[in-house]
Amino acid sequence: MDWLTYEKQANSEGYQVVCGVDEAGRGPLAGPVYAAAVILPPGAVIDGVNDSKKLSEKKREALFPIICERALSFCVASASETEIDEMNILNATFLAMKRAVEGLSISAEAALIDGNRLPALSIPARSIVKGDSLSMSIACASILAKVSRDHFMYELDQAYPQYQFAKHKGYGTKLHMEHIREYGPCPAHRKTFLKKF
Repeated sequence: MDWLTYEKQANSEGYQVVCGVDEAGRGPLAGPVYAAAVILPPGAVIDGVNDSKKLSEKKREALFPIICERALSFCVASASETEIDEMNILNATFLAMKRAVEGLSISAEAALIDGNRLPALSIPARSIVKGDSLSMSIACASILAKVSRDHFMYELDQAYPQYQFAKHKGYGTKLHMEHIREYGPCPAHRKTFLKKF
């Protein structure tokens, strides 16, 4: 497969500086949602890069500095638990994506977004379903977002050791649910996600 099909398509439409955008952490019961935007040099394919969900944590960690080094520009941003509760997870995800794109040190001319919905950006954008398995720049963004969020969850684990965030990263695992039942929610939990619970 050609990892650069969508990037080349954008280039052929006159957009030379294209960023890939993806998120991490829409589903968990705790922690922020993260997004990353990545601009790669034209024609760049980084060995080993794939959709972050298909890679082991060790592999993602190894690729993280390589992507940061190879990218012309990258930005990782997030939306907090409070913002998620206030505006819902979809809008908070879009906010994190917008922050990531706007935080790039080089202005992107167009954006390739993983998924089937588009955030409101000031540049043309295209949504690509399963984009993290089809576009090199989106796949790189998926790795940066996932690793950055995992690192934040390790910090939360230090602050609230009783929930064992390092193990489940805030997802609704059996272990996590047991800890919420035992200790109640902490400030890092998304209140709107615990309503059913």
